[in-house]
Amino acid sequence: MARTRFIADRGLTARMTLVMFLLGAIFVGLIVGLMYLFPGYAVIIGLVGLGIAWFQWYNSDTMALKAMRAREVTPEEAPELHGMIDRLCALADMPKPRVAIAYTDMPNAFATGRSANHSAVCVTTGILDRLTAEEMEGVLAHELSHVAHRDVLVMTLAASAGIIAGMATRGAQYGAIFGGGDRRGSNNNNNNGVPVWIVVLVLSLVVYAVSFFLTRMLSRYRELCADRSGAYLTQKPSALASALTKISGEMASIPNKDLRASQPMNAFFIAPAVSGIGLSTLTSTHPSLEHRLEQLARVSAELGKPMDGGFRAPGLGY
Repeated sequence: MARTRFIADRGLTARMTLVMFLLGAIFVGLIVGLMYLFPGYAVIIGLVGLGIAWFQWYNSDTMALKAMRAREVTPEEAPELHGMIDRLCALADMPKPRVAIAYTDMPNAFATGRSANHSAVCVTTGILDRLTAEEMEGVLAHELSHVAHRDVLVMTLAASAGIIAGMATRGAQYGAIFGGGDRRGSNNNNNNGVPVWIVVLVLSLVVYAVSFFLTRMLSRYRELCADRSGAYLTQKPSALASALTKISGEMASIPNKDLRASQPMNAFFIAPAVSGIGLSTLTSTHPSLEHRLEQLARVSAELGKPMDGGFRAPGLGY
């Protein structure tokens, strides 16, 4: 990670390295497989794969802000928000990211960008309306931790393999509908080989499934890391715990259509855009609220500061 005053996390670094290695391997495997199946388009397929990865890397901040219809704001337009980020960046000794606001009632926040110097922190009007200044500071410290640890970049690049696999899957389905594709494994005497579109469909589905679970495993750990790092920076774990409790509780009041529209951004939000707690452990982008509060309670104990914020501190056991 870049040198900042956020605490380093070797577990996060190891997981990011492993995920990038594995996803890089299956990404190359997918491209090579498609090049083998379609040798006439080998160069084009290779260039498309590299182009998608580069585009994801270079435009990650712009794409995320556009997805949320967020607008970058100046210090004159949002003086309190800029003031908080200025203070936290000075405390963390890191470059200040761009600041944006998404005009939606859903209470949430996220960070995006390819580096500390090319990043943005976005909050919604819903979260600004609901949280106190201390709670908002805890949320912003959490998001700045993502930028400092560069896990936002890793998550963005990790999505490239899934995107390519999804495109290949749709192409294979198109071929199936229209009966396209030659057959592999056929010889001069028969034509009973497996259709190419089936091979592409199976290959792309496997790649998509692997990338899906790997990115979610990393996503859950990086959220715990950002909670911990942000709490140590502000020295106010109870403020972040209170913010997470409020955000999770308020999700139930957001219309389902608005939650569904925002769900593609779940891996980047501080809390998933879902109503209720019926998420499977394997497929969820975030650890449970109980797990996050337990960790913040431990941080509070280490700092010698009792948990407060108007809610009961959870137990320390699992």
